[in-house]
Amino acid sequence: MLEKLFLAVGLVLAFEGAIYALFPSFLRSMVKQIDAVSDATLRNGGLVALGIGVGLVWFLG
Repeated sequence: MLEKLFLAVGLVLAFEGAIYALFPSFLRSMVKQIDAVSDATLRNGGLVALGIGVGLVWFLG
């Protein structure tokens, strides 16, 4: 179980690291634009991502 947790954390770090390394200017512009997004929209996006993540873990686990 702990092995799978470390694997998941490693995959997230590798994915995020690749995005930062490959598209730094894109990420910088995304961070600037986030102020224009309402809290409700951010919350809804986070809940959708959470639901998809939990669903994937449940389906694959």
